[in-house]
Amino acid sequence: MPRHARIDIPGLLQHVIVRGIERRPVFRDEQDREGFLLRLSTLLRETETDCYAWALPDNHFHLLLRPRGGKLGGLMRRLLTGYTVVFNLRHNRSGHLFQNRYKSIVCDENPYLVELVRYIHLNPLRAGKVKDLDGLDYFPWCGHAELLGRSPRNLIRADDVLALFSPRRIVARDQYRSFLADGCPKVKLLRGGRGVSRVLDPSLAKDAIFDDRCLCGGAFVERVLEGEEGEAGRKRPSLSDLERVVAEHFQIPPAVLRRPSKERPACPVGVGQATGDCVISPTVGTVSAHGARPARAPSGFKIN
Repeated sequence: MPRHARIDIPGLLQHVIVRGIERRPVFRDEQDREGFLLRLSTLLRETETDCYAWALPDNHFHLLLRPRGGKLGGLMRRLLTGYTVVFNLRHNRSGHLFQNRYKSIVCDENPYLVELVRYIHLNPLRAGKVKDLDGLDYFPWCGHAELLGRSPRNLIRADDVLALFSPRRIVARDQYRSFLADGCPKVKLLRGGRGVSRVLDPSLAKDAIFDDRCLCGGAFVERVLEGEEGEAGRKRPSLSDLERVVAEHFQIPPAVLRRPSKERPACPVGVGQATGDCVISPTVGTVSAHGARPARAPSGFKIN
């Protein structure tokens, strides 16, 4: 059965899960983890993405993110590719590091955000990395200590998470820690769909709309799917469209664009370019010339 495309729309809260290939470790030591978190911190800032929870077990990792400046896919490609290159160089290996593509689950905020924060931050306790909640309070490889103010890291939007418990920070931290101490519902929050969504929110009707890519149901899922259809409708221009627009802009026959660069004639004088020999480069939409700057892209035509 073919896999559904990920729902990737800016502004949506998403639980991201990435596993190592063949369940192998993706973090072998503290230097790996520090490098990963530094890279993540930089990308969160550059892509205007909010982080609400994170955990770095040995052979996978969890992130709870809300991309605001663009789609999640851009951040994840840069994060996984950049980290893999450094990891392979450090450990004298080659090839893939992560299993298939990353998994992302779209989540409604209420009541799922706090449940996901708890689920992700209790990961080290479930995995036996710490003995109890006291040990988790100072564990360096998940965001729990950051929310308690016991870590120098600044990955999480701590004020936003704590405000879900109390407007007063001290009270909020106590209530947040008590919330973790209560433990998670006996369900793995690794997928969406009807079953998991209704465990966390029993008010959802059985006949409400659900989607396996969403941890939620009903009207929220309807809005998400409508947004997905809107995103899908924004198609990129075809190669023939690009060829036609560039040919019109530079006043040359489309067939010329298909020739090898050495066989292309000089550009007409005055076509967005200073006088002189020039050739259209293999990169569509640019022109190189001796002593002249590249011409601008055709007006009203955007290449993503």
